[in-house]
Amino acid sequence: MRALYDSKTLTMNDRGIRKLFTKEAKYESWLKLETALAKAQAEFGIIPKEAADEIEKAAKLENIDLVEMEKIYQEIGHGFVPFLKVLVKACPGDSGKYIHYGLTTQNIQQSAQLLVTKQIHDKFMEITAEILNNLSNLAYEHRNSVMPGRTHGRHATPITYGYKISVWISDFLNCVERMKESEKRVFTIMMGGAVGTFSTMGETGLKIQNRVAEILNMEPMLVPSRNITAHKTEYIMNLALLANACHKIGEEVYSTTLEEIGEVSESFKSGTVGSSTMPHKINPKLAKGIIANSQKLYSLVPVGMYSGARPYEGDSSSYMLFDGLLEEALELMTEILLRCEELTGTLTPHKEKLLANANLNKGLDNSEFIMMKLSETLGKDKAHELVYEIAIKTAKDGEDFYKNLIGNPLISEHFSEEEIKFMINPENYTGLSEQIAVDLSQKAKKAADQIKKQNSGQ
Repeated sequence: MRALYDSKTLTMNDRGIRKLFTKEAKYESWLKLETALAKAQAEFGIIPKEAADEIEKAAKLENIDLVEMEKIYQEIGHGFVPFLKVLVKACPGDSGKYIHYGLTTQNIQQSAQLLVTKQIHDKFMEITAEILNNLSNLAYEHRNSVMPGRTHGRHATPITYGYKISVWISDFLNCVERMKESEKRVFTIMMGGAVGTFSTMGETGLKIQNRVAEILNMEPMLVPSRNITAHKTEYIMNLALLANACHKIGEEVYSTTLEEIGEVSESFKSGTVGSSTMPHKINPKLAKGIIANSQKLYSLVPVGMYSGARPYEGDSSSYMLFDGLLEEALELMTEILLRCEELTGTLTPHKEKLLANANLNKGLDNSEFIMMKLSETLGKDKAHELVYEIAIKTAKDGEDFYKNLIGNPLISEHFSEEEIKFMINPENYTGLSEQIAVDLSQKAKKAADQIKKQNSGQ
């Protein structure tokens, strides 16, 4: 396994994903491809229907002699032929002679890998739906939880925590759209033979490819060339962008759980040990795992780009690379999504601390509010100049912003003390934070429901 694990991994429900990374799952996908191929070939008269029926009955993992397959592998050193030999042996009568009729190894292996990837992809979408539900609940619950907005690592103007969540939701909605839209290109069947020209079956081969794709609920490749890899790179890129959405959450949680900030907390189970030497330590285990695995996932994209340019009609170095890249990307994404779902489902924002941090600068964060009000009479440039001077002096000398405002003749001429108090209160200057949070909460809930319906076939 190439994902980055820690003790937290052992506590997470993997939704049955990790068993799809096993050799057994790979062999089962090969069996499904060979079964679908035989069925399609029988329908178009390439092989006898009776043979296809026998192949379907025999093509079960329990019928495959894995010990014998390993023995043959050691003798001949081919990655797929040993499987074919034990499958042929498992077929009754002479039906085995119709196994793998007219195809090359990569037709089955690459198509089967994408079949498994599709199974994992569906589970990824389900977990993403859970994350969207979690974010929807957080956005709505904290639609009015005032906090400092930050740009360049410094206080900007106030926002609500619900608004911050809405930004994350927007990222996830875009990721879902990209993932769903790419399915027709990514999850494809390749049945073109050695170089993708259907040399062994001609026009019928094209029809067989289409039928195999239909049987497996996938798409046929437009040109079934073994040298086409862009769809795999696209999927890895989409995974990287989805990881990036999770990564953004992980980074914010990682930094805002700092004792000095203290705006949120990861879930903490009583009895959990953070450090072998420091009894007080409570580490952001979920966030750190998201961060580490995301960074590793990003590195796979350029590798796929380089390998995708390999020449001619097929290249085994590229096959080897993409087999590994796709497997690694899926393993990394599993760890990222599982952690992100648990993190978003158990995250605890602290309203009092959020508000306290919004008030940390004692009204300075609302200087824009005062400037815009002054602009109505003084104009933008003059208003900015005046408020800038007061704000910078306040920050530089450690003075009180409110006192400096009411002490300025021009300010006091335009505003009463109560109006100034109102304008420097962060709760009164969050713009459309609440509205956006509610809107995105609803959109997240709707998107999650749509994913669940699609995956359940409704």
